[in-house]
Parts: sequence; C-alpha cells; structure tokens
Amino acid sequence: MTEPEKIIPKNDADYLRVMTRAVFQAGFNWKVIENKWPGFEAAFDNFDPYIVATYDDAKISDLHQDQRIVRNGSKINATIHNAQQMLAKIDQYGSFKKYITSLESFEDAVTELRKTFKWLGDLGAYYFLWVVNEPTPTYEDWCKSRGIKPVTD
Repeated sequence: MTEPEKIIPKNDADYLRVMTRAVFQAGFNWKVIENKWPGFEAAFDNFDPYIVATYDDAKISDLHQDQRIVRNGSKINATIHNAQQMLAKIDQYGSFKKYITSLESFEDAVTELRKTFKWLGDLGAYYFLWVVNEPTPTYEDWCKSRGIKPVTD
C-alpha cells in the first residue's frame, strides 16, 4: 500500500484539510476522493476552519448539491462540526498543534480524536496523525495492534 504523503501543517486549515480527507475517505474509494479533491478545496473555502465553522443552512444546502464533491450529508455536517470543535480546541490550547501535542501517547490521541471529532474512526485518526507528522506506529504495527490484516496494493 502506498503511504500517504506527510506534511508539516502551516496553519489550522491544513489540519482541517487532512481531517476532512480522512472523513470522506472512510468507507469510500480513496481514488474517487483524490480525483474530486480540488472540488472539495473550492467547496469548503480551502478548509479555513474559521469560515467552515460558520456555514449556515443555505451553504450546507449548496454543498449537498455541489457535484464537485461527494455529497454525503452526514460527512458534510461532520466537517462543519469538526471545524467548530477545532476552534474550541484552539481557544482552549492556544493552537491546534498545542492541542494535538498535549495528548500523551498515540493511543490517547486516537481516543481523544475519535471522541471529539465526527466520522473519525481508528483508521481515520491514524491517517490524520500520520499525515500531520505526529508520532504513529508503522502501519503494519498499527494493524497488528488492532488484529487486522494490512491492506496492500
């Protein structure tokens, strides 16, 4: 399996971008999400959490009709919720990076992310932490710890 590219987040939008990708990839063909990703960037205002968190019913309705993205209502709503939760963590910790690094271990981070953010399961939390360059076990070790067989290309 090809590893996703790691990034060094430069701003809060980078964190919401990666988290949203994890949300929309869940249970979906990753290639479809990759091909539609430019549309996601445009539809979700480049994932600026300060904008996404304020989406109103009209904007949400527009997103439900936007053919540039996967029009899954619960995942659209989760993205808005996640932006709101992200802003709450920024208010509490001073930055999203400080929030993430306050979590004591990988397992603590996964538990906290799953509890706080919608549509972020075990694999989504692992993907998120991996891509934003936080400490994670190898994919094979993570699979072993979950009792699942690694997916290979």
